[in-house]
Amino acid sequence: MWTDNSFTQRLRLDAPIVQGPFGGGLSAVDLVVAVSESGGLGSFGVHHLGADGIRDVAAKIRARTGRPFALNLWIPLRDSDDPRMSDAQWQQALELLAPYFGALGVPLPERPRRFAPRYEEQVEAVLELTPAVFSFVFGVPSTSVLERCRSAGIATLGAATTAAEAKLLADAGVDMIVATGFEAGGHRVSFLQEPEDCLTGTLSLVPQVVDTVKVPVIAAGGMADGRGVAAALKLGASAAQIGTAFLACEESNAHPVHRAKLFSPDARRTSLTRAFSGRLARSIHNDFVDAFRGQEKLLPPYPVQNWLTAQFRAAALAAGRVDIVSLWSGQGAPLLRHRRARDLFDSLVMETGVALA
Repeated sequence: MWTDNSFTQRLRLDAPIVQGPFGGGLSAVDLVVAVSESGGLGSFGVHHLGADGIRDVAAKIRARTGRPFALNLWIPLRDSDDPRMSDAQWQQALELLAPYFGALGVPLPERPRRFAPRYEEQVEAVLELTPAVFSFVFGVPSTSVLERCRSAGIATLGAATTAAEAKLLADAGVDMIVATGFEAGGHRVSFLQEPEDCLTGTLSLVPQVVDTVKVPVIAAGGMADGRGVAAALKLGASAAQIGTAFLACEESNAHPVHRAKLFSPDARRTSLTRAFSGRLARSIHNDFVDAFRGQEKLLPPYPVQNWLTAQFRAAALAAGRVDIVSLWSGQGAPLLRHRRARDLFDSLVMETGVALA
C-alpha cells in the first residue's frame, strides 16, 4: 500500500503528505491542525518568531491535536543572523524603497537593533518543545543540535536543491531530506551555491537525490494534486511536500487577497526575484518585480530587505496594492481547486491512489 512506508511508519502518519512550512507569518495553527488531524504532517514556519512566540505556537497546536507536526527554522546563512551594515548602506536601502513608503503614507522606519530573532534562542526553544519533527532550510544544523535531536527522539528534516546538498545533509546525520525543485513557491533554499545556479526541476532532482542518499526523500515543487504526488513516489520519493495548494486554503494565514490571487489567472506567471526579501524567491509576477529587475545587486541582503518590505506590506494589502507585495506561489498554482485543507488532503490521497492503481 502506497500510504505505508518507512516515512509514514516513523512519524505515525496515515499518508506520506507533508504540508510545506511557510515563513513570514503565513503559517497558521488552523492549517497545521487540519493537516495533522487528516493524517499528514502539518508544519509551522517559526523563523519569524522569538522563543516565546515559538512556545506559544506549539502550545496552541498541542491543545488541538495529539498528532505529529513539524516546526521549521532557517539556518543562518553567511552573516544573516546579524548582518553587517554601515549607516550609508542603510540610507541607500531606505532611498530605494522610499517611493513605496511615500505612496502608502507610511513613514520611513528607524533602523532596528535586530532584523530578525536570534537563531540560537529559536533552536533552543524548538529543542525544549520536542516536536515530532524539526525541519530546517538553508543549511545543516550543528553537530550538537543534531545529536540533541536524536537523544530527544526528534526527527530531523533538511532541505536540498542539489544532490550535493542532500549528501551533505545525509552525511551529517539528518534523518530525512526534502528535494525541492525550482518550481516551488517562496524562497529557494540553496546553501552550497548561489540559488540562481541551483535551478533543477523536481522531475530531475528527486531521482538524483534518491540515488545519492539512503534516507527517506520528500519531493517538493510543482505538485498540487494527486498526479504530482504519484509521480514523486514513482521517482523514488517516500513522500510529497505540498506548499502552494495548502497556502491557498482558508486555514492558512495568507491574506485573503493573496489567496484570491493564487486562484486567479495571474498565478499562471511566476518569477524568481530577490526584490522582496534580498534572497531569491518565487512569487506571482507583479510591478515590484519589474521595478527591480536588473537592479537587484543594489538591494540590501536578507534579512534587511525582507524587514524593510515587511514594514509597508500591511498598508499595501489594506490598500489593495498587490502590485508591490510578495505573493509567494509555485508553478503548480493553475492546478488549484480546493479552498479547505481537509478537502485538499482527502483529494490528494484519493487521486494518488487512483493514479498509482
